[in-house]
Amino acid sequence: MAAGRFAETLRSVSTSSRKPPSLLPVLGAVVLLLIAVAALIGFGAGHYTRAGAPATTASIVSPAPVDPKVAAGAHAFVQFACAQCHGMNGQGGVSPAVPALTSAGRTLTVAQLTQIINHGLGESANPTKPYMPVWGAVISKRQVAELVAYIRAGLPTVPDATPVAVPSGQGAAVAGAALYVRDGCINCHGPNGLGGVPNPQSPDKTIPPLSGADFRHQFDTDAKIIDVIRSGSVIGRAPIVSMPHWGTILTDRQIAQLVAYIDSLAPPAH
Repeated sequence: MAAGRFAETLRSVSTSSRKPPSLLPVLGAVVLLLIAVAALIGFGAGHYTRAGAPATTASIVSPAPVDPKVAAGAHAFVQFACAQCHGMNGQGGVSPAVPALTSAGRTLTVAQLTQIINHGLGESANPTKPYMPVWGAVISKRQVAELVAYIRAGLPTVPDATPVAVPSGQGAAVAGAALYVRDGCINCHGPNGLGGVPNPQSPDKTIPPLSGADFRHQFDTDAKIIDVIRSGSVIGRAPIVSMPHWGTILTDRQIAQLVAYIDSLAPPAH
């Protein structure tokens, strides 16, 4: 009897030992681990998104708006090469003979500034001193008003109102072509030196082209071209348009580069 109960107990223990272990504890641990990982990922994403937000915001901030009339004046200041003599933003420092314009907006009236732009200023008979050209027949009344507005506003920095860059290491004629635009030659002598800008009070009635046979007949050597760039061509008072003296503004190298570009415009020999 005792032996029978012992055998039954043994079979019971043996049977229970063969049952597969429960998976619930394992699944519970896995679930907890996944929850922890998800929490870490969420924290990291939120943390770095918040940290990166200021940089993203700063990178897309637009510049402060500029009065359109003042902005147009800033671009005209560059286009008509005012910056090449008076310095960027009218800060001066280019030539002792050319004043800065930083106080001009406070000390000169609109009428006075308009008169100077239209009629020029300086020592027209002295080629060793820079002479501000007569712009009246070249710049429109609206552009003059915009230039005056820019000066009166204190010549602020305006995005993209910057002179043309002059390439280096690409040959003298390439550099000269950029100088031709940067220094405002194109405004009077036209693209590619084609001329055609009216100058009705002058003997020729127009500003002469730099690419025709007549120019080549009169300026048949580089030395003659260099001389007129240095000394300018002041043939009278406003409203006759006059070419400024560039001798104390441009370096010898820059003048040579301009001449190289002008030479490239010469008509083909027959």
